[in-house]
Amino acid sequence: MTEASERTAGEQTASAEKPGAEKPGAGTRPVSACLFGVPGAHLNLGVGALRAATVGGLLAREPDAAVTVFDDGWGQRAGHAFVAGRPVPIALAGARHSRRYHRPESYLNMRISAALGGLGNAGLARIDAADVVLDVSGGDSFSDIYGEHRFRTVTWPKRLTLLRRRPLVLLPQTYGPFRSPRLRAEAAALVRGARTAWARDPESYAALADLLGPDLDPGRHREGVDVAFALEPRVPDEPAYQRLAGWFAADPGPVAGVNVSGLIARPAGRNQFGLAGDTSRVANLLCERLLEQPDTRVIIVPHVLTPNGADDDRVASERLYATLAPRYRDRVALAPPGLDPHQSKWVIARTNWFCGMRMHSTIAALSAGVPAAVVAYSDKARGVFASVGQRRHVADARRLPDEALLDALWTSWTGRDAAAAELAVRTPEAVGRAAAQMDELVALARAERDRRTPAGVR
Repeated sequence: MTEASERTAGEQTASAEKPGAEKPGAGTRPVSACLFGVPGAHLNLGVGALRAATVGGLLAREPDAAVTVFDDGWGQRAGHAFVAGRPVPIALAGARHSRRYHRPESYLNMRISAALGGLGNAGLARIDAADVVLDVSGGDSFSDIYGEHRFRTVTWPKRLTLLRRRPLVLLPQTYGPFRSPRLRAEAAALVRGARTAWARDPESYAALADLLGPDLDPGRHREGVDVAFALEPRVPDEPAYQRLAGWFAADPGPVAGVNVSGLIARPAGRNQFGLAGDTSRVANLLCERLLEQPDTRVIIVPHVLTPNGADDDRVASERLYATLAPRYRDRVALAPPGLDPHQSKWVIARTNWFCGMRMHSTIAALSAGVPAAVVAYSDKARGVFASVGQRRHVADARRLPDEALLDALWTSWTGRDAAAAELAVRTPEAVGRAAAQMDELVALARAERDRRTPAGVR
């Protein structure tokens, strides 16, 4: 693709009719939807990918939909989502598990407002107006392993939605694990109350089935795929586009992408997850081994950006780049700051193989048909990779010491051609499933809109 055509590809796509798009008929009000479970989406590109793919998929099918994304900001604000490369307006509303009970963003304030008839709280009013309330729980946070406060943060939106008798849709995610029988029972009750609940891979579905027991209903409780499989790539803004496009085009040799997680790069993180070795050291050894091949280049791609945060990928990435650049110069690059999830996927999609320590960075690769390996520190990556036939590319850092982990990643790199051939078949299937589950979600929202709207008003 030429520079000119690449820069206008989004505009050309935006002008085309999107499959499944349906303009409301004369007198038909637009669908209204709320999305919960995507806090910090501007800093965590994995969570951002869940938000962007969900909102973008909904608006591609319902261009006039009234969409509210609940985030960890304050107040009611204007925002935007990208559909086929173009910004589309959405609403943002703050929602927090906060001790500032006087603030309308506080979930407790919303609960008290609900008890008083729902008056005076703008966030609750948006829930009441919604034809469907979507909740993705950050993809993997519907659990109590992060503590009860985090559990309450994740479950408050579900409780409020059911209290207000709005259809709750649990988007593809993981369920559990739960250590507390009390919190597990509470989670099961919330899932039973949902209109539908999706798991994002076979292992997550097995956990959902175990949580629900005899109440499992295959008509309502479904196995799907991570919604980020449907995320559209978007070219970076200038001047980043020129630099990146020029770097990728400078040499025909293979490019390996590497994501270093700040979470597990530091000793405290390694201890927290019981890792067998030093993932920072392994990342450095892997890059050096890749760059020893004279035609291979490496681009380092941060995926969680928390300035002054302990688990910031940017710090670990800059450290790795500083180690490599003096020796390998322009054969190693660092993705520029400011990329959104769409743009980060654009970068990752241009690699020939990708190694990620953040799972959603590897989903960006797999969903683009790029062979990938993941340095896993929990079980969550295993099911996602298995869903596209790539489970053998999961390198478990909890049981593999440095040399064994490096060998596993190198085996993935040398087997990338076979993986690419498999993904050429499996990736379109996964992307198609992501589109089909979004079609079902939009159909549910339309049906609820029609049910709530008097016949003479439609």
